[in-house]
Amino acid sequence: MTLDPRIETTPPTALGETLGFRRDVEVGAGRAVQEYEAGMHMCHSGGIVQGGFVTAWIDAAMARAVRSLGMEDVVPLTLEIKVSYFAPARPGTLLAEAWIERSGRTTCFAEGQLKTVDGQVLAKSSSTIRLGSMARARAGSEKALTGKG
Repeated sequence: MTLDPRIETTPPTALGETLGFRRDVEVGAGRAVQEYEAGMHMCHSGGIVQGGFVTAWIDAAMARAVRSLGMEDVVPLTLEIKVSYFAPARPGTLLAEAWIERSGRTTCFAEGQLKTVDGQVLAKSSSTIRLGSMARARAGSEKALTGKG
């Protein structure tokens, strides 16, 4: 799979920077692979990356996979996510891979995993994602930020 030319490369954001996002490796047809750089500032005891980062990386890749389906006016909203950890994530380059198992009009079911660059699977995940209105999400955020509405 290569980067789908119809899909823009994810622009840098403050959230992406916080998560150590480096680039979209592959995006298209309900699949996404994203590269992250885990730093020591993301670790707890023994240099092990805190599990919340692992979950966030896979969740972000799942959202990217949803967006690759061409639904421009949709915001992926995670309703639930389950993560099974197989091995500790350590500082360095890691890959979050995700794919859509099934998609309906208002809900997607996604799966994903976090791997080392050598292909070792560190964690696997499944998620139920609501396909929300981008306009409604933006309006709600604007209201929350301005206190208006």
